[in-house]
Amino acid sequence: MYDKELVRDILNQILDATQKVITRFTPIHTAEDFTNSPEGMEKLDAICMQLMAIGESLKSIDKITNKTLLTNYPEIDWTGAKGLRDIITHQYFDIDAEEILLVCKKHIPPLSETIKKIISDLK
Repeated sequence: MYDKELVRDILNQILDATQKVITRFTPIHTAEDFTNSPEGMEKLDAICMQLMAIGESLKSIDKITNKTLLTNYPEIDWTGAKGLRDIITHQYFDIDAEEILLVCKKHIPPLSETIKKIISDLK
């Protein structure tokens, strides 16, 4: 068995990060909103930092739970979420603003909801 309190703490950090991404993404409607101004680039940088933190935290949960927790929630592409962290970290100067736009629009809201469900299920 694993330390559920530690996992809950990490999940709450992930939830906080998803909320930061959602808030920071609110004024963004196109990839050009990221790339056409210094403010947009700051948003992109800030969002990428949170996405990296999310991916790293998901990897930590897998280690702590011996990959037994996240697999119970197949509605999320956990491999993709963790892999995005690697892409951002290792190819930072080649980040595709369109891909980050897609991730924020399509994947972060369901990830946030699923993290809430996991936290609730662990209580």
